[in-house]
Amino acid sequence: MTEMVAESEVEKATWAWWLLVAVGVLSAVAGIVILFKPGDSLATLAAIAGIFLLADGVLELLVSLLRGTRNRGTVALFGVISAIAGVILIRHPIGTVEAVALLVGIWLIAAGVIRLAMAGEESGSRGWHALAGALELVAGIVIVANPDIGFATLALLAGIGFIVNGLGMSALGWSMREVEREMP
Repeated sequence: MTEMVAESEVEKATWAWWLLVAVGVLSAVAGIVILFKPGDSLATLAAIAGIFLLADGVLELLVSLLRGTRNRGTVALFGVISAIAGVILIRHPIGTVEAVALLVGIWLIAAGVIRLAMAGEESGSRGWHALAGALELVAGIVIVANPDIGFATLALLAGIGFIVNGLGMSALGWSMREVEREMP
């Protein structure tokens, strides 16, 4: 009986592994586009980042509703922060590099802190989560600490941040898939 309950809980916690992989791939693609097209307008960078942040925020909110999610409040809070930042970037593609940098930098700091906090609770991929969180945190701090950041530097740091985030989310999704496959 206890095995059936455990299997049911694992199944509930891992059913959306493909969604994490999809959003992770979207994040990595957004980062690659930003890196390879840094000369494009600031509005394009803001829109690409905004679309990803909105999608990521909605996913985080959905994940927070799952019964097996640890720190549901933290996950939901991060989802709200991501969704708000995404909507602001999409709706108002801010005209100055400093404003976009500040918004993206704050989001990277929040993502890094949350990922570092959650790395302590992960058993299998703790190191990867800690590394991704540290890189996001450092990128966010660099962006926020330098108000005169140039567009090329912003594109480089934001692109790397989105790629790292995408790799981390994809790795988590694949880990969830492996857990699901190991169930009898």
